Amino acid sequence: MNGTTTAAMISVATGHLAKAGLDTAAVLAVIVLVTGVILLIWGAAALVRAMPGWWRLLAVPVALALLWFVLVPLTVAVHITNRPSGPLGRATPAVYGLSYREVAFRTADGVRLSAWYIPPRNGAAVMLLPGAGSARTAVLGQAAVLARHGYGTLLVDTRGHGRSGGHAMDFGWWGGRDIAAAVSFLARKPGVRPGKIAVVGESMGGEQGLAAIGGDPRIGAVVAEGATGQQLADHGWQPPGIEGALTHGMEWVMFTAAGLISGAPRPVSIPDSIRGAAPRPVLIIAGAAKADEPIAARWFQAASAATVHVWVVPHAGHTQGLATTPRAWETHVISFLNAALHPVAPAAPRAAGRNG
Repeated sequence: MNGTTTAAMISVATGHLAKAGLDTAAVLAVIVLVTGVILLIWGAAALVRAMPGWWRLLAVPVALALLWFVLVPLTVAVHITNRPSGPLGRATPAVYGLSYREVAFRTADGVRLSAWYIPPRNGAAVMLLPGAGSARTAVLGQAAVLARHGYGTLLVDTRGHGRSGGHAMDFGWWGGRDIAAAVSFLARKPGVRPGKIAVVGESMGGEQGLAAIGGDPRIGAVVAEGATGQQLADHGWQPPGIEGALTHGMEWVMFTAAGLISGAPRPVSIPDSIRGAAPRPVLIIAGAAKADEPIAARWFQAASAATVHVWVVPHAGHTQGLATTPRAWETHVISFLNAALHPVAPAAPRAAGRNG
């Protein structure tokens, strides 16, 4: 029980310190954390001393098993379900010379989501989703590229992030509800033609898009960068054998605990969603410098080889495709979206500024 408390306090303390500073929750978490660690060490030492003879030899494997299958997964589970939203920052689309609107809409379960909206000039619109722990400011560069080619963009703070309401669940399990609400918002906007809506997501945002496309026929295409999976069913790309079995066991505890803590509905697996979306296309972008990303991308591609395209960006880290090779990123993404959505020729760009 003390191990569970320690795991929780590590998560809460690090999450609040990283994103919200030294607030009351962080201070209390640090106090409980220090106390928990001291008691944990004292209790373990007392238990080993109380064991007779050779039974003490079991202390090490038992301790390692508890660490791997209890402390580590519970630490992660509590951490990703108890992160504060953090500040949005001062940057806006105006930094890139883009005219935009501050908008908000509600999900089916009543959560208010905040976003920036840039109207389209080519009849098509793209929802931009940032990664876990990030707000819409993290995808401003991508928005600038899309807007340059006439695409409307909706830069969304997913729930529990930026200025949006709700509680974060950084495995992205609320993505289906958030994306459905954002698609409904875009579908009602003048200038967005039916069937001309796509999702471009980074890391968690890309995984949310991949999991959503199979169940929402209004999404015409998805671009997912840095996606490796939201749940155990998405991790069939992991190595077999003892290493795979140990990882599988730890992740089962982690995902199960996160679902119970957050109350979030477990999404459909990404391979099942990709198969259900066919013939609508998917582009998965992987960073070559992250060993697991190309492997996961190829495994996802196997779900529907005819509709899933993979681009491995040389020398790129996690979600660093645009930063590493901006021209190549623009070429790959725009060519893919043009082929998927068939937008009309874009009108002249609007002047920069904020409207409403």
